[in-house]
Amino acid sequence: MMPPVEQGEGTETAHKPEQEEKVAAAQESQPGLRGELAAAATMKPWEQHAGVISLPRYDYKAPSSLLHHSHSAFLITCSIKREKSATKEVMSILDKCVGISNNGNPNDVVEALAPDVTSKRRKVSEDENLTVEVKNQGSAEEKVTGEVSEATPPVLSKKETTEDKASVLSLVKLIKSGLILLIFPGEASFDTVDAVSKIFLDIESGSLKPPIWCHRIFPIQATCSLNEKDLHAVVKKLVLDFLHDKQHKTAHPLKFAVGYTRRGMEEQKIFARDNMKDSEVVSMLDRDKCFRVVASAVKETIPDSAIDLKCPDISVLVELLPLSGVPDGSLIAAVSVLPQNLTSTKPRLCVKPLVSEGKGKKGKS
Repeated sequence: MMPPVEQGEGTETAHKPEQEEKVAAAQESQPGLRGELAAAATMKPWEQHAGVISLPRYDYKAPSSLLHHSHSAFLITCSIKREKSATKEVMSILDKCVGISNNGNPNDVVEALAPDVTSKRRKVSEDENLTVEVKNQGSAEEKVTGEVSEATPPVLSKKETTEDKASVLSLVKLIKSGLILLIFPGEASFDTVDAVSKIFLDIESGSLKPPIWCHRIFPIQATCSLNEKDLHAVVKKLVLDFLHDKQHKTAHPLKFAVGYTRRGMEEQKIFARDNMKDSEVVSMLDRDKCFRVVASAVKETIPDSAIDLKCPDISVLVELLPLSGVPDGSLIAAVSVLPQNLTSTKPRLCVKPLVSEGKGKKGKS
């Protein structure tokens, strides 16, 4: 009588040769697969993870650029220690939004906002057209020239398109957990408010799944140094842009509210007061002072406007950015003038959450 064989042992013995045959067949049909499998086997676990999930790296030149140029950007709030998951999620959301913003052609955004990306793409195309020397069996050399028709642009794969759009945005390092800052190139202008509005519409219509990790997306229209002159000028410009935009219907008198957020700046505030010699910058850290500067800018632009904290037609939001890698005492503010449909006034004036808190959210914003 034969001794009983355990099911697990027999199953493994039976299936192992079959699995090896399938792998060998796949490698023969796809020559490049053998090299990919060998490379994956030698990669460390974190390197394999980075290969699967494409996350942008910190742009350490961005803080310096923010000191000298105004940027449009997105500031995302998320759960603490979930910044990587939220970054991957928001990049996926913005990837779809960028395509919608340009009539379904994401390449338009890449070419408009990142000339360096398209120049690199052109350089690759030119390199492909160079004369290539091919050695034949008789050691004779033949010159083969590849020609690309100008009328037919190169077709980008989905992976290449996603990487191009990811490279348009720069990830900026912050000193506060639970925040993600993605900025556009300094001289480029992108309608961040329209993008966030479309995200809300897609979530409400069901065409976009409600995010899990991202709580709020603050569409930043401009940035400036935190001083009275620059903040006053930026607010006036943004209010005028709002009035000239035919999509927005304004009432008379116009009702407005002002919000000022200083996330993660309490320690820097104390540090600034002890070490900064610029008394104007120190005074701008005070909420009341900031409110007065913003309100005066709105009043100068719209004389018959009135403050209404319960139901404003527009909300001027100022956010002090907790940037890492900037000189001591250099404070940068993000500014936006938002319509009523993107803000909530309870319990405080801020950007609406992407998903209502009643539906359940991982963490708090």
